Amino acid sequence: IIRVYFCFVASYVPSQGDRVVFEALSGCPSEDLPHVLRWYNHIASFGTEKATFPGSKKDLDSYGAGPVTNGTKKDDDDDFDLFGSDSEEDDEEAEKLKQQRLQQYASKKANKKTVIAKSSLLLDVKPWDDETDMKELEKLVRSIEADGLLWGASKLVPLAYGIKKLQINCVIEDDKISTDFLEEEITKFEDFVQSMDVAAFNKI
Repeated sequence: IIRVYFCFVASYVPSQGDRVVFEALSGCPSEDLPHVLRWYNHIASFGTEKATFPGSKKDLDSYGAGPVTNGTKKDDDDDFDLFGSDSEEDDEEAEKLKQQRLQQYASKKANKKTVIAKSSLLLDVKPWDDETDMKELEKLVRSIEADGLLWGASKLVPLAYGIKKLQINCVIEDDKISTDFLEEEITKFEDFVQSMDVAAFNKI
């Protein structure tokens, strides 16, 4: 059996090996050997250029070929198979490479850290009037606890007529906490809170 690189006898391009085997054939291969027939027609298309193929011209036996026929075998020892063996080996190698890459991808995906989407919010919490206890108001706001909610810095900002609003920062996990949730929870303290607005919203 001749070992073939892709569709040629001894290399990745037509070489003197292809010329030697081509000239050893008594004629066009049988259609029962489609791969060999395709190779034969391809080499035949070069015409006299076959003499300029790279490589050195060697005996037919040096390419691993025994007696060559064009499709009819005198006996089992005269079998001339250009493509069968390597095709199977190539398929096995391709399958191994595919499985190896799939395993690498699965391993990389398993080890990849999940990115948690977060946002930074600046909330304006307005009281009813200037008599509202702002310290108690802030205490009530900070008493709101939920998974994915973290309260930050705060300050009192003057509005008008001696009224001040609470401006407080918080960080939320987007999949767990919404602005609607915050507004609903904060305005529950209706004796202290008149309204809540989102003054700034930034993705982290």
